[in-house]
Amino acid sequence: MPSPDDANGLPSPSATLAADGRDPSRVPADWKQLLDASEWHLNDVGLPSRRAARVIALRQVPRPGILLVIGHDFGDTTHSWGFTPGGGLLPGETAIAGARRELAEETGIGLPASALVGPVVEREALFVFNRVTCRQDELFFVTHLGAGVGVDRSGWTDTEQAVLDSLRWWDLDELDAAVASGMTVYPRILPALARELMDGWDCRVRHVVEH
Repeated sequence: MPSPDDANGLPSPSATLAADGRDPSRVPADWKQLLDASEWHLNDVGLPSRRAARVIALRQVPRPGILLVIGHDFGDTTHSWGFTPGGGLLPGETAIAGARRELAEETGIGLPASALVGPVVEREALFVFNRVTCRQDELFFVTHLGAGVGVDRSGWTDTEQAVLDSLRWWDLDELDAAVASGMTVYPRILPALARELMDGWDCRVRHVVEH
């Protein structure tokens, strides 16, 4: 959580870094109050950066569908997007372990490592979230669940409760129609990818760059 968008019109990088190592044109001085500083760390170009893992959870019945979170930016509830459950990795945590942990925390769905396949996508994203330009490198895994699997939001943190609007299954036809009407999802290939993965993974890792 969250998987913010790769907003257009990103601030231009500064020629020099501030004394604390941040890019002053893209990262405000109080960025540690705007992001979880235990997960985000300044990289060599002065941007908060983290590694993350996500789960593309699919089901075949009652109709082909995908589990999606809908979230918004802190300062603009009209600026929202859909994304898969997941979030930043803990120090020393493997991607698959992080994906399992985040899925359990955000949805209440606990799975063994053997239930996750992949990574099926590697995504490099540069985006503005809560006034901070961030860099995130994500790995996506896929799992197939049965019709009776429900979701539980009781594990959401205070921050997640503040910026996440919904967690539910979307029929793939419903998702296609929503995207055609202007809904944003990340990665952008997700609607088509979900259909490709519905019958199994072809062992190909998709590389996605969204800046």
